[in-house]
Amino acid sequence: MKIFPAIDLFDKKAVRLYKGDYAQMTIYSDNPVEIALDFEKQGAKYMHVVDLEGAKTGGTPNVSVIKEIVKSTNLFVEVGGGIRSLEVIKTYIDAGVSRVILGTSAVTDREFLKTAVQIYGDKIAVGVDIKDGFVAIKGWTEKSTLNAFDFCKELEQLGVSAVICTDISKDGAMMGANHALYKELNEKFNINFIASGGVSSMDDIVKLKTLGVYGAIVGKAYYTKAIDLKQAIEVANDN
Repeated sequence: MKIFPAIDLFDKKAVRLYKGDYAQMTIYSDNPVEIALDFEKQGAKYMHVVDLEGAKTGGTPNVSVIKEIVKSTNLFVEVGGGIRSLEVIKTYIDAGVSRVILGTSAVTDREFLKTAVQIYGDKIAVGVDIKDGFVAIKGWTEKSTLNAFDFCKELEQLGVSAVICTDISKDGAMMGANHALYKELNEKFNINFIASGGVSSMDDIVKLKTLGVYGAIVGKAYYTKAIDLKQAIEVANDN
């Protein structure tokens, strides 16, 4: 299983939200590049970046920081947050980003999603953020009428190779991951699922690895030191 330590960006700072609530934001660092370098030092090969401002506006207000992270490390960097045009995808790919995550745009514009997958293949992932069984969009501020499992089936048929799946009710709450959800997803679909939201202990890492999940995102638990990143990577046999 691959471990993806995470940086959420807002105003070029590394922050974390509680259950996706922008009003409950904690700033962890004014220097996200330093954090990325620490990820690498701890043995990470991958990292997950979300532009929280982009998620709301559809722009790329933190692209300069992301470019700096790519330039300063050898990490596989995946980026999400408000990516709603081929131009923005190209901006990130040209900047050296390894994989781009489509969220709201994948839900609201299937033609865009199809085109992106046709052009960029496995450099495109989709973020499926689940709220009460449905897909949430626009930085988690809206719940769509789309059933999460129906959507995953559609993504599989479109040839999407990786899905970052977040149980919003668990995100940033340090309450443990929704293991039953990831077990069901992994059994039903031929997709590389990355578990996100609530991965808050070594027990979570062990359980997700046992379930055969492709990857796990470690966010708040890294910053609060609830998970030792180096140990998590070793336990997951990150490769």
